[in-house]
Amino acid sequence: MTGTGASREAKRPAFLQIALGGLVTGVITPLLQPWIDQLSGSPGDYRIALLAVPFAVLVLILVRRIAANPWWAAAIAGVITVIAFLCAVNAAIWVDGQMPEADKAMRNVLEGLGGGFTGSAVMAAGICLLPAGPRDVPAWLPTLVIGTVAGALLAVDSLYNLDLVSVLYPVWQAGVAIGLAIALQRTGAA
Repeated sequence: MTGTGASREAKRPAFLQIALGGLVTGVITPLLQPWIDQLSGSPGDYRIALLAVPFAVLVLILVRRIAANPWWAAAIAGVITVIAFLCAVNAAIWVDGQMPEADKAMRNVLEGLGGGFTGSAVMAAGICLLPAGPRDVPAWLPTLVIGTVAGALLAVDSLYNLDLVSVLYPVWQAGVAIGLAIALQRTGAA
């Protein structure tokens, strides 16, 4: 292998490991809920932000390793992820409030789509501003599509009253992590 081919091979993300990382953070997220709910006196947005920390750590690692961003940029990507999580939850709540007469299942699907798109879009918009972040829209399309479609799994969680176990978080976090890796890889290859 030539030097250029070897360097590309070394930077290629391990998608299976990234998906497993997303699955693990997605399992941890709902399990944290009971402990975070016990934090008395803290505002609701602060508690929601704490739920985003496991996935934010995964994003931090991906941004640092795949795109070779400096440590401070990777830390900012983690903060952006927490902000995206808050925006996603608030978007889902807003969508729910816009349809008080609709069927609960339909509301949950639309909440998930709205929240999934919002979270993915905020994350993409923030990370694209980092030094090694991809700035072309096509690089982010997998992240946006996966995040939006996987957001609809909120309906499954609601249908089966899944509190400590979730279908949404593991699938969404694994999918968005892979979409992020694809976007970051496009930057590294350029």
